[in-house]
Amino acid sequence: MAACSRGLAWPPFDLTTARGAASPWPRRAAPRRRAAIRCCCAGSDTEPRRRLSRAAAVAPERAEEWRVDGNKPSAAAPGRRRASLTAMPPLPFPAPRPRRQFKQQNFYPRCTQRGPAPQSRDTPPKRDTGIASEKEWGINLLDEAVKESGTNEDGSTWYRESGEDLGENGFRCRWARMGGQSHDGSTEWKETWWEKSDWTGYKELGAEKSGKNAEADSWWEKWKEVLYQDEWSNLARIERSAEKQAKSGAENAGWYEKWWEKYDAKGWTEKGAHKYGRLNEQSWWERWGEHYDGRGFVLKWTDKWAETDLGTKWGDKWEEKFFAGIGSRQGETWHVSPGGDRWSRTWGEEHFGNGKVHKYGKSTTGESWDLVVDEETYYEAEPHYGWADVVGDSTQLLSIQPLERPPGVFPNIDFSSAPPQKDDPPGMSPSSPLE
Repeated sequence: MAACSRGLAWPPFDLTTARGAASPWPRRAAPRRRAAIRCCCAGSDTEPRRRLSRAAAVAPERAEEWRVDGNKPSAAAPGRRRASLTAMPPLPFPAPRPRRQFKQQNFYPRCTQRGPAPQSRDTPPKRDTGIASEKEWGINLLDEAVKESGTNEDGSTWYRESGEDLGENGFRCRWARMGGQSHDGSTEWKETWWEKSDWTGYKELGAEKSGKNAEADSWWEKWKEVLYQDEWSNLARIERSAEKQAKSGAENAGWYEKWWEKYDAKGWTEKGAHKYGRLNEQSWWERWGEHYDGRGFVLKWTDKWAETDLGTKWGDKWEEKFFAGIGSRQGETWHVSPGGDRWSRTWGEEHFGNGKVHKYGKSTTGESWDLVVDEETYYEAEPHYGWADVVGDSTQLLSIQPLERPPGVFPNIDFSSAPPQKDDPPGMSPSSPLE
């Protein structure tokens, strides 16, 4: 059963072969506010934005306008730096209008034994919506095995299945899936839900969706949350993730994004996202991350860059590290013209924890600054959404009932393996390094 396998049904798209329709290229926007978890993968146009720390958000730096014509951004006055970020482009192709409109919360209860035929929802996921909550996915698995199929009056076909898979070490996977296609095969859709558990205390809840419509737009998305005991710290951990991609059938366009959040019971938290996409002759990438060690250390960073087929490239990045009021910030904005001319401005701050801040920077146009000022240091030492929040929002995950373990049987746990390695999605390449 695909629901209980570890592989992905659809790999992230290749920017060189993606097809899609045109839409406006990103415009300059205000600094992005960090998103809460109340994001939706379908039916919401609200784009969550990461929040910069107060000191970075109010930094006296002029925002330049990034142009595709190859002109260098104008130099700002000495002592001024930028902390604003570039908004990534909206959905690169319009979502098709479904033949009938259904509310998401009313869709899943129709997946009942011997119920009416499931209805297709032929719209792609939204961009920049983060990780949806349990309530927004509405996973409702059946206690009995179901296998149904049929043909509608318009010639379209559908199917609905559910079941349970068992394995070693008390592994149990309950799953359900449904899907269908139009009479000519131009429209297809598939949705799968699952929950997994075993005797080690591992629990997993997830969903996967894919489809295409008559306009040849195609999409795929996967959402998952996991509870387990970390074998190195023996602490309970919850991890949430989401992957989404969409391609349009009209022109060379598409996008992919991957989000993740990790929490443990002592306040350790890690959050991040990787995104990339293409809109005809323009491509863009974005990566950002946050790390809290639960003892006061904080690391945050953002890296965005874009390019055109004509050779124009531009980007923006920043990073901050703090502990007990002492830390640093640094960043760079850069631009490369089709002829190879490069402009960049780098900036930095050193916070000493005593009200003094050393600010410095330079640019390729000759501007520079180096001064010490009296300034209050502000940074967020704890995540705005942490362990207590994610536990409170994971009631369905925590309620998964594992199989009863026979007396005298213990789970097989391998402690010899190394900690899991972080993997970057295909197509990611490093931005211009900080100077």
